[in-house]
Amino acid sequence: MTVGFTHNLVGPRIDDRLGRFLESWRAPVSDPDVVAAYQLLTGFILNGGKRIRPQLCYWGWRGAGGDDCDEIISAAAALELCHAGLLIHDDIMDGSDLRRGQATVHRSLSRLHEGPGAESFGQAGGILLGTLSLAWSDALLSSCGVEPGRLRAAHHLFDAMRSEVISGQYLDMLAQLRSGSTVREALTVIRYKTAKYTVERPLQIGGALAGASPALLDSYSRFGLPLGEAFQLRDDVLGTFGSSAETGKSALDDLREGKHTVLFAHAVQRATPVQQAYLRAWHGHPELTEEHAAELRQIIRVTGALAEVEDMIDDRVRMATDALALAPLAPEARSALTVLAVQLAHRDR
Repeated sequence: MTVGFTHNLVGPRIDDRLGRFLESWRAPVSDPDVVAAYQLLTGFILNGGKRIRPQLCYWGWRGAGGDDCDEIISAAAALELCHAGLLIHDDIMDGSDLRRGQATVHRSLSRLHEGPGAESFGQAGGILLGTLSLAWSDALLSSCGVEPGRLRAAHHLFDAMRSEVISGQYLDMLAQLRSGSTVREALTVIRYKTAKYTVERPLQIGGALAGASPALLDSYSRFGLPLGEAFQLRDDVLGTFGSSAETGKSALDDLREGKHTVLFAHAVQRATPVQQAYLRAWHGHPELTEEHAAELRQIIRVTGALAEVEDMIDDRVRMATDALALAPLAPEARSALTVLAVQLAHRDR
């Protein structure tokens, strides 16, 4: 049974900190169109999102013995600004129309202006606003108030996280140009684009800010990597089989883009020649209809690819929970991370 992802008490505090930070970074010029763009970016950051990475950063801090304080809320909120910027860029690369049930930032920008250049303007403006959000993430993390030595250690992990996720995104783009990716190649994309970025590094950043031992940081890695892979495998299932009402984006996006997911790689590996021909003809086709998508989903089911991915998710959740049981961390953090593990792997949106 799948469950929705819910904020705990940390989520509203992250939202409050983001709101106060964004209030202090209003448009530096009075041009109404610039002001409108800043308002659009602020709305995107504040309205929606699961705050997964900030919550994991917070519990990485608490697991290392950090007290509940404003400093970790500020540092954790910086991860959400980073995430917002990367999402905006990702939507431009994917040509997505919807995010969180609303128009994507670049589509919203294009609608602010008329004429043949509106679409190009929206994409260029989206690149700028995404970059601005990334710059803000540095500003907020650097000013969080944590002791300088620990902040430097955390910032090194933050820099590594951004290098890894960009490399993973690049690999993802390459996979769509190449003839097709194997399960192993698709898992490599998942590790760098999602697992390290979504779970492992946020935990380690929080831990480093609290002065975590190398042993605890290693434990966060053993817990975070399999859980992050489970999170992305679930995302791939939802991207193929979920509805737009559940996921907040078009139910056809992943199939039209031709994303070379583990789910798709398993289907190609197990398909008959006729099924393989259909998969290759319509997976990534810009004119794919719901009828074609239904046939692709059926092939994925009957080849056993969906069942295989569900087993992979369960296996990785077990690996993560086993690692968590052995981790030298505070009991309250262990309990919170156990709940988060279930929510991340078995969510329905």
